[in-house]
Amino acid sequence: MISGVLLDLAGVLYDGETPVPGAADAVVRLREAGLPIRFVSNTTRMAKQAILDQLGRLGFSARSEELFTPAQAARQWLRQHNRTPHLLIHPDLMPEFQGLSGGAGTVVIVGDAGEAFDYRTLNSAFRALIEGAEFLALAPNRTFKDADGKLSLDAGPFVAALEFASQRRAIVLGKPSPAFFLAALASMDCPRTEAVMVGDDAETDVAGALRAGLGHGLLVRTGKYRAGDEERFTPPPTAIVNDISAAVDWIIAVRS
Repeated sequence: MISGVLLDLAGVLYDGETPVPGAADAVVRLREAGLPIRFVSNTTRMAKQAILDQLGRLGFSARSEELFTPAQAARQWLRQHNRTPHLLIHPDLMPEFQGLSGGAGTVVIVGDAGEAFDYRTLNSAFRALIEGAEFLALAPNRTFKDADGKLSLDAGPFVAALEFASQRRAIVLGKPSPAFFLAALASMDCPRTEAVMVGDDAETDVAGALRAGLGHGLLVRTGKYRAGDEERFTPPPTAIVNDISAAVDWIIAVRS
């Protein structure tokens, strides 16, 4: 049985500013089938409102409460633990962390900082870590599909470099953190065994969701997908489908 659907964004619904063919209609079909949806993105170069604006611009209807982002999870973590962030993130994400200074301790927060990743910023984060700061990774993704259609380094390699240098392990807030998936499911009162995750990343989207106990993980052959990805990580996908339209066909066919 399927009672809720989690959808990745980049690579599943759109590539850059281009919707995947049929993606908007596929989302409408899920809603018409009465299936609640949550959009779960590891994007850390855009603030939440910017992502919502992009979804609307590309023809997808999404409410704020339907979108879950690592920056949102980080804000909640900072408030719960009363910490001040040392940010190594993209400039466009900075507004998400306004007004969160003055905590009892410091936590290094690393996202996909893009061109802001340089020796100075990485070394500053390293020094904060060895001086006792806590360590949060917004997402551990290895790569993302860039505007030129090729893969580029995501935040994961830089998180790994800081972990190696500081001999500290980062707490991951976005996918594949089980807490991230489960927070999205809790918001629509969906048991994990009755949920399906649709993503283009076999590691963080699909294997991560299945390790978190979700009932199904569908891997689409769009976005960052490369032939053989389904064999590189465990657990393997429940099914491999061509795109989001085929994923929705699968979901509706097996939902009950």
